[in-house]
Amino acid sequence: MTDSSAPSTPAIVTHSDNAKPLWCLTNETLPAWLATQPAQIKQWLDAQAFTATPGSALLLPDANGVSGAILGIGDAHDPYSYAHGPLALPVADWAPQGDFDEASRAALQLGWSLGAYRFDRYKAPLRAPARLLLADPDAVLSDVFAACCRVRDMVHTPSEHMGPDEIEAIAREIAAAQGARIDVKRGDELIAGNYPAIHAVGRASHRAPRIIELEWGDASAPHLAIVGKGVCFDTGGLNLKAGAGMRNMKKDMGGAAHAIALAELLMRRKVPLHITLLVPAVENAVGPNALRPGEIIATRKGASVEIDNTDAEGRLVLADALTRAAELQPALIVDFATLTGAARVALGPDLPALYANDDAVAQAWLQSGNEQRDPLWRMPLWQPYLRYLVSGIADIANASSTTMAGSVTAALFLQKFVPAEQRWAHVDVYSWNDSDRPGRPAGGEAQGLRAAFAMLKNAKIVSQLS
Repeated sequence: MTDSSAPSTPAIVTHSDNAKPLWCLTNETLPAWLATQPAQIKQWLDAQAFTATPGSALLLPDANGVSGAILGIGDAHDPYSYAHGPLALPVADWAPQGDFDEASRAALQLGWSLGAYRFDRYKAPLRAPARLLLADPDAVLSDVFAACCRVRDMVHTPSEHMGPDEIEAIAREIAAAQGARIDVKRGDELIAGNYPAIHAVGRASHRAPRIIELEWGDASAPHLAIVGKGVCFDTGGLNLKAGAGMRNMKKDMGGAAHAIALAELLMRRKVPLHITLLVPAVENAVGPNALRPGEIIATRKGASVEIDNTDAEGRLVLADALTRAAELQPALIVDFATLTGAARVALGPDLPALYANDDAVAQAWLQSGNEQRDPLWRMPLWQPYLRYLVSGIADIANASSTTMAGSVTAALFLQKFVPAEQRWAHVDVYSWNDSDRPGRPAGGEAQGLRAAFAMLKNAKIVSQLS
């Protein structure tokens, strides 16, 4: 990864002369471990009422101070089982003890890294993390962690410093580092280039709207198109959001952050794919020429859209981007978008909603999510709900006529811009942690990203669809 996405606080060391032993134990494995320890260790654990419950930690004393520590964990294959370690233990080097299978060792490395992450661009961390000693950390996992940092850092950054210009700069930096071709159309170039919906959404902002297109890889390889919603700040437009609803709208480019991070990770690992990344980057602002309710706008596909709600803008910019992606006839299109609050009402903050028009793609992504402990939940593309998007004077309305099934109707809107024969998956992602948890600090978050990479890294699912 490029330097700007590297973790700012190293928590993994490969050499130490004074590392202390660290045992990662479950409630079930604790008794067998205790049977190998001196009596005073058992007495110490009894005195502390320590049972290795998930999320717990205990220092082990000796005559000179601390001889080691125990980390209480749950699912040994879940990275978040280990994520409390960096801040639960004192700043020191800690050497994991015992046998780890491949999956649990990977979970330990990634979970420790995620637990040590802090966004420190504007505020220094309160303390440094405890360091984990791994003689040979997995390079792929290091890149996966850096991709998670890429998403977190981009979403954390206020829109003043993460507008369309900055997203374009990141894409150009990645293109230069990975040898990719990049093309950007901005401002009135969008009209000339037939991206009218992207232009309509972003025209009121002093920061020019744009479509960023990056291409990488051998043209003969299976073709994957990755699309990400890049609304750098969403006021709601003339259908202005209330203050509480607008407060965190710097995160409305979370889909773009996911798309960029996934593309960068696949390129970094030289996955044998032909990749096209498409990011419509705009600000949904209020101004004299802002998009108005009741307007009819054109789209790249040629379909007319009646604007029922200017706060349903993400699907408009995605419509043009998805149309462009489909023109390239890739084996698979995947898009990420912080598209609806309705998805959060249905599934809460931790489960991204997955929509797919192909069962094999959906099953592969869900299985990968379960294996990586990066879950998603499949939602239906329920065609009868298209009745809620009917317009009397345009081909389709941009917002539903009912308050029900908002995530489904948003996905159905997007599907209208994807040809029936084109395989496509859409992730309605929150990209945010509402509160602090080990490994999940409040703020920007990568969700479904690790699962997507694990699904795509061998290019099997894409090549099977070619």
